Amino acid sequence: MKAIAILAILTGAGLLVGNTMHIPASDPPAKSNPTVKEDKTKMLTWDTLKPEEKSPKRDDKVVLTDEEWKKKLTPEQYNILRSHGTDPRFCGILENTKDKGIYHCAGCDLKLFQSADKFDSGTGWPSFILPVDRKNVWFRTDKSYNMVRVEVLCARCDGHLGHVFPDGPQPSGLRFCINGNAMKFVKEKS
Repeated sequence: MKAIAILAILTGAGLLVGNTMHIPASDPPAKSNPTVKEDKTKMLTWDTLKPEEKSPKRDDKVVLTDEEWKKKLTPEQYNILRSHGTDPRFCGILENTKDKGIYHCAGCDLKLFQSADKFDSGTGWPSFILPVDRKNVWFRTDKSYNMVRVEVLCARCDGHLGHVFPDGPQPSGLRFCINGNAMKFVKEKS
C-alpha cells in the first residue's frame, strides 16, 4: 500500500512518465496527405494526463441541486458520486461482473467503460485500462487523506467515479480504479 501511495505522490507531481494509452478519437480526423495513413487515435500518456481545475463545458451537462441528486440516487450512489465517498474494498459491486456490456454513470447515464477494457486488478474495485471515450471523463488533483492522487470524474454530471493510477497492465499502463456504486452496468443484448 505504501508503494501505491508513493506512486500517487510521484505521479501527482508529474515525476513518473512513460505509460501510454490509446483512446479512440471522437472528432473527425484532420485533413492530411492522402498517401499518409491517418492516425485515428489520440494518445493519452501519464505525462499528458493533466488534472484540470474546472469541469469541461458540454452542451449536455447535467446540473441538479443537492436535493434533486438525493432524490435521483440511492444513498450509496449519492455518497460516492456527490460526496466523494468510496465503496468498501471487495464489496463485489460490479467488481466480479463478467458479462459483455457497457458501464454507465449512475448519475447521468453517460457511457464510461466497456467490459472488454475491464481487468482484475486485485485491488477490490472494478478496474479498467481506458474509458469508452476520453471526452466522457475528466481528471482533477485529489489531495485528500494526505496523498496526491488523480481523481476521475464524469464529464457530464461531475460525479466522482474513482481514481487513475500508473500501475495498470500494458498496453495502457493505466488503472482506472472505479467505485461500483458510481456506475450501472448495461448488458450487451445477445
